[in-house]
Amino acid sequence: MQRQDAEQAWFYFQVNWIPIALMAVTLSAGLTITNFRIGLVGLAVTLGFVAIYAGFAYANARSPVRRDPQVMFCLGATAQIVLITALMTPLTYVAGAANFPLQDANLLAIDRALGFDWLAYANYVNDRPLLASWLGYGYMMIRWPIFAIPAVLAGVYLFRRLQEFTFAFALALMVTTAISVFVPAIGVYQHIGLDPAKLANVDSQAYIDFLRDFAPVREGQMRTLNLLNLGGIVYFPSFHAASAILYAWALWPVRWIRPFALLANGAMLVATPVNGAHYFIDIIAGIALAVLAIVAAKALGRRLAERAPVTRPNETLAVT
Repeated sequence: MQRQDAEQAWFYFQVNWIPIALMAVTLSAGLTITNFRIGLVGLAVTLGFVAIYAGFAYANARSPVRRDPQVMFCLGATAQIVLITALMTPLTYVAGAANFPLQDANLLAIDRALGFDWLAYANYVNDRPLLASWLGYGYMMIRWPIFAIPAVLAGVYLFRRLQEFTFAFALALMVTTAISVFVPAIGVYQHIGLDPAKLANVDSQAYIDFLRDFAPVREGQMRTLNLLNLGGIVYFPSFHAASAILYAWALWPVRWIRPFALLANGAMLVATPVNGAHYFIDIIAGIALAVLAIVAAKALGRRLAERAPVTRPNETLAVT
């Protein structure tokens, strides 16, 4: 079963390069028709990292002696996830430059119609320093799966799950970026005129970083993008919320890490309204998007499993 899973997952891994190629084409087109440019240093570092990881993955896959699926999938999936992030993050800036009308008033109106009181929630968190500190760490959890999830899933031989996660992650990020073109927002703090500093226990640095880039991009003042210093400028749907669901789902089959995954991703989800100044409808939309991406990834996995080529005995991926 492990050998079959590895063979099907390797086929899925090859297919996952297709949406990545589409991202690259879209980014290239976006750069061509706008005056954005990518900083060479950040580009070189990123592409170098991806090339090394992907190169070792393929070298290992083709080696008749050292072929090890755990190495192949850990390095290969890490390369793909890093490249997905490196391609889509600058695309969020290109999307923001479309400069569609801000939708904060509509998003806040939806929140209120649903009975959500953002200011009451923010004050509740701020009045509890321990909770605010925990949520501050939780909000930063969006960074760790780039390396943790490939290592964990490859380590326990869940190769197909890893490829499904990679596809779902890419799909959710692509859809989020596409929607953000038409639903730009500046965030709750700015919209309601609340100085983040007044919430002394809430870490609002991520929101401040967002503001640092958002206005200059829309006004045409920021056009050089350093891949090593970009945070993304999407708001609706919330990719933090989508990520929390995707990460928790990816790690769910691993019993020993499940409690940590629930705690960390639960914190990220709960932190998103205050630390990221997101509307509650952003969170709902992000969760829905993640669920749809997971369904699509699993459906694609079933289709690919039926079509995966059967390797000859001397080509079978070595699973020990």
